[in-house]
Amino acid sequence: MPLSRGGKLGLGLGLGLGLPAVGLGLGLGLGLGLRRGRRANPIMRGAASLGAPQTGLSVEPSQYPEVRRDEGVVEKLHGLRIADPYRYLEDPDAEETRKFVEAQNALTNTVLDKCETRAQFKELFTQLYDYPKFGTPFRRGPRYYYYHNSGLQQQYVLYSQASLSGEASVLLDPNTLSADGTVALKDIEFSDDGKYMSYSLSSGGSDWAWIEVMSIGADGTPTKLGNKLDFVKFSSMAWTHDNKGFFYNRYPDPKGVTDLGTETDKSTNQLLCYHVLGTPQSEDAVVYALPAHPTWMTGASVTDDGRYVLLYVSEGCQPANRIYYIDMQALSERKADGSVDWNAYDFYKGRKKLPVVKLVDSFTASFSYVANEGTRFTFKTNLNAPRYRVVRVDVAKPGPVDTWADLVPQHERDVLKSAVALKGDHLVVRYLRDVRGALQLRSLATGALVREFSLPGVGSVTGFSGERKDDEFFFSFTSFVEPGATYRVDLSGGVGAEPTLFRRTELKVDHNPAAYETRQLFVASKDGTQVPMFVTHKKGLKLDGRNPTLLYGYGGFNISLEPGFSASRLAFMRGYNGVYAQANLRGGGEYGIEWRDAGSCANKQNVFDDFQACAEALVREGYCSPATLTIQGGSNGGLLVAACANQRPDLYAAVIGQVGVMDMLRFHKFTIGHAWCTDYGDPDKAQDFAAILPYSPLHNVAAPEGGSRQYPAVILATGDHDDRVVPLHTLKLVATLQHELVTKYLTGSAAGPAADNGGASAGATPQRNPLVARIEVRAGHGAGKPTAKIIEEAADLYGFAAKAMKASWVDAPAKPKAAPPPAAPAEEAAAAAAAAPAAEASST
Repeated sequence: MPLSRGGKLGLGLGLGLGLPAVGLGLGLGLGLGLRRGRRANPIMRGAASLGAPQTGLSVEPSQYPEVRRDEGVVEKLHGLRIADPYRYLEDPDAEETRKFVEAQNALTNTVLDKCETRAQFKELFTQLYDYPKFGTPFRRGPRYYYYHNSGLQQQYVLYSQASLSGEASVLLDPNTLSADGTVALKDIEFSDDGKYMSYSLSSGGSDWAWIEVMSIGADGTPTKLGNKLDFVKFSSMAWTHDNKGFFYNRYPDPKGVTDLGTETDKSTNQLLCYHVLGTPQSEDAVVYALPAHPTWMTGASVTDDGRYVLLYVSEGCQPANRIYYIDMQALSERKADGSVDWNAYDFYKGRKKLPVVKLVDSFTASFSYVANEGTRFTFKTNLNAPRYRVVRVDVAKPGPVDTWADLVPQHERDVLKSAVALKGDHLVVRYLRDVRGALQLRSLATGALVREFSLPGVGSVTGFSGERKDDEFFFSFTSFVEPGATYRVDLSGGVGAEPTLFRRTELKVDHNPAAYETRQLFVASKDGTQVPMFVTHKKGLKLDGRNPTLLYGYGGFNISLEPGFSASRLAFMRGYNGVYAQANLRGGGEYGIEWRDAGSCANKQNVFDDFQACAEALVREGYCSPATLTIQGGSNGGLLVAACANQRPDLYAAVIGQVGVMDMLRFHKFTIGHAWCTDYGDPDKAQDFAAILPYSPLHNVAAPEGGSRQYPAVILATGDHDDRVVPLHTLKLVATLQHELVTKYLTGSAAGPAADNGGASAGATPQRNPLVARIEVRAGHGAGKPTAKIIEEAADLYGFAAKAMKASWVDAPAKPKAAPPPAAPAEEAAAAAAAAPAAEASST
């Protein structure tokens, strides 16, 4: 579901499943046990000391498909010989790659067929997922809008209404745009008068998109216009207030690509363009480009007063950007109707140079627009404030950036996540307080705290909408076991207004959130750092170490894992009497930039140490044992679980790695991977290479030396149209896992000291836990995935994990919720009051 606020620079360049300082480097070869030039593809950390428990799943070595290895592909990188025998799998169009995918999916299907509870999980998950879902409402022009899914629709539908109590009508239904539900609505943006909406669409889960435009009648009737803009990716959208057109981002035409989303070429030389309604894309002006810096990107927004265009220049996913501005009021080149002639300022062909003012021209910190009154601007920034603050500056005489005055100083502990200016003197700020949501009202003039809004317990503010011209705002709140509710705050009557319940989301089947409890543990990591972890399960759970447990993590790109409702995780807890744990690892944004930096680049191993400490804590506290623990992660989290499987296979029964970054020596060579060097480091630099190689999943697969001498049950998942983390990462890793742990023993290549893996001899591989991959067709990185594919994938992955953990199905079939008797007016009022945020956060 797209964000309510539209294209306010939500470019999503990172690895979120949606959406960034460098730590100290390590000298190459110091303390890493390197032997230069002796062995291709050296195991940097050495084999793990103990193997994984034998799970409830088993695959005989002879069942694995035969996969060709090209032993001739060896590169010398920073003095080391690195083998890459499956590089041919990087070509998504090759016949050999296609056959590899078919063979792997066939093997995976035979394994999934053994997972008896998969059908029961799918049935329960479908019932739990089939509830009416509503996005946070928002106002544009004279009308209100919201996203809605009736339950099992493939995509969310955008609705419009004249008032909050008025009849809603469909504005845009993506379900009508493709037979299989794989065309998704990515983003929207409205003209200032609310009469036009530009919207971007994507197909098959690809990051590539195209933009179309519709007009909106006074009664909400949409009329599609003839505009279609192609080759759009990581795009902002911002309308000029004359309602004549909008800024957007595109890339040069991809050459020789027939199926966008399957190519692996680098995404470079992004352009910022301006489109005038009613004209072809070929006439769009290139407003700004950075040919000297092909990997940099530029997004645009227009200030609330319509006077300025702000340009946000970014490099990779670091939490820093340059910020430039254009005073459109000062532009002299005009058309007959008075609008700016942007073609006159075209970066390549214009007759005049666009007067761009570089307000901040370095990547020292991040700056995002909050509000302005003339030349007095308010920004949210992390400059000298790792937990963020709000500052004010007169751009007509800005002075050094570190002299800009505080409006809302950095909090001593809480992390400022957003600041939104409303009508008058109202500034709404959202904080993260020990990974729990907090919401405050402050004075826009002085920054002074006016009040803090009460929120209902352990959860997060998952949606927010409000505009500078509005005196109302909406927010949604959710927890691990409740789909949540949406609240409205109307400040037109004064700052004492309480949040009132606007809409509560409820499941269609019987569900009692009070039957579950959530604890927040603080776990000591390897270096003593206290790492928070939420643990949720049914009340009365016996801590006997036998409970099926799912541990989820991410740990990267300044992304915070906040409490949130998931029907699939609820199905896991309910169906298997399972435990769900969510770890807030370093590398994320839970405690600000210092927390992020402590898990990035040369400090990335801290993330894996944090996760392993959380797994050990779950075992120590009696929630589970290694035989009943599954770890799961997606994207950057896929890297996390794959690295942890290499380093501590003895801790887990099963590993679920979705769309993971697995080849850490070549990630930067494909699509948008170059942007992640700000989080991982650059493998082309010797110092970064020395930090990356020891944890790269692809380069550290080795049979454990003791115990069972095998890996956990591993299932890797990817999509053929994932052009964020291209599927070659998964394909190469599953081939390597199968070779290093199984098939090389069958061919005799395990013999000899250069390939010693714990003393195993040819034909004697102990690996019986499955090592498989699930490769989805017409699916991408996750965003826009249709409901049917979501349900199928979850049933496969959770069914696999449950069988591996030998978990029994304990849940009775879900029952439809009984309709409540009609309530009297007084009872309705009491119910609404009870549903509103409590005065104190509830203890769970």
